Amino acid sequence: MTKYIIRRVLQAIPLLFIISIISFLLMSLAPGDPTAMYENPEAGNEQDLSAIREQLGVDDPIYVQYYKWLKLLVLEGNMGYSFQDGQPVLEKILQRVPATLLLMATAIVISIIIAIPIGVFSAVKKYSIFDYFFTFTSFLGIAVPSFFIALIAILVFSLKLSWFPVSGLRENYDAFDLWDRIHHLALPSLTLAFGLIASKSRYMRSSMLEVIKQDYVRTARAKGLSEGKVIFKHALRNALIPIITILALQLPALFGGSLFIEQLFAWPGMGRLTVNAIFIRDYQVIMGTTMIAGVMVVFSNLIADICYAIVDPRIQVGKN
Repeated sequence: MTKYIIRRVLQAIPLLFIISIISFLLMSLAPGDPTAMYENPEAGNEQDLSAIREQLGVDDPIYVQYYKWLKLLVLEGNMGYSFQDGQPVLEKILQRVPATLLLMATAIVISIIIAIPIGVFSAVKKYSIFDYFFTFTSFLGIAVPSFFIALIAILVFSLKLSWFPVSGLRENYDAFDLWDRIHHLALPSLTLAFGLIASKSRYMRSSMLEVIKQDYVRTARAKGLSEGKVIFKHALRNALIPIITILALQLPALFGGSLFIEQLFAWPGMGRLTVNAIFIRDYQVIMGTTMIAGVMVVFSNLIADICYAIVDPRIQVGKN
């Protein structure tokens, strides 16, 4: 297992290198540059803007800019400095990572707790009213964009009913208040989890339907085991294997969805930092958040492979 993990980490290095090149090229093709936030049409300060461009290095050829950025990253572990305030990019990201991880982790836990029982019971009670209802709800959750659900949630639960705060991470900044944190976290995490619940419950239903047709499940029933033990002890464990794959593949989409959720709920995480950086063309911050997202994707796939071996001992991860 240790050799396998080391091999996968080494394989991730060229992948992240390719991601950085593509991201840098796409960013260079975008119209405008970071000096737009300094521009004053009435002042006619073109010479000042030229000096700022030279200072920031955005007038250099794209390969020179990339080389300078990569050199800082590899030799110093430095992702550069923000064009907006001169603060180290890594420092800005690390300030936002805890809020994003809290939001994403809460959404994942909520989706697992809700989606797996729904998928299991939909499979066991196939073609029942319960199954039809959650099939319709799941298709609705998959089809409707997360930002639209967020807007509806804010309108109904924050503005109309006043159950949850509209935005922010907390009200009390003087001391830690668990209830205050949960109160602010509930609506954005549930909104982000809604799409995950929809897709996971459908995959769980399909996987469970396949598993309960297997011979070992029929054998367990023939031995006289209760239906609860057959479903939750024998069938569920094997049905969870595809869900691990789906969970790993959903993490990039989850991070992408958090961009809109964090912006709409004014959540102080990486998503909001990325959106603000895009608006002001802060290339260094954009590259930093892109690379962090890439690392998260690679790491999540590694965790998924390790979980395979835990859920199903027949899978020899270290030999693959």
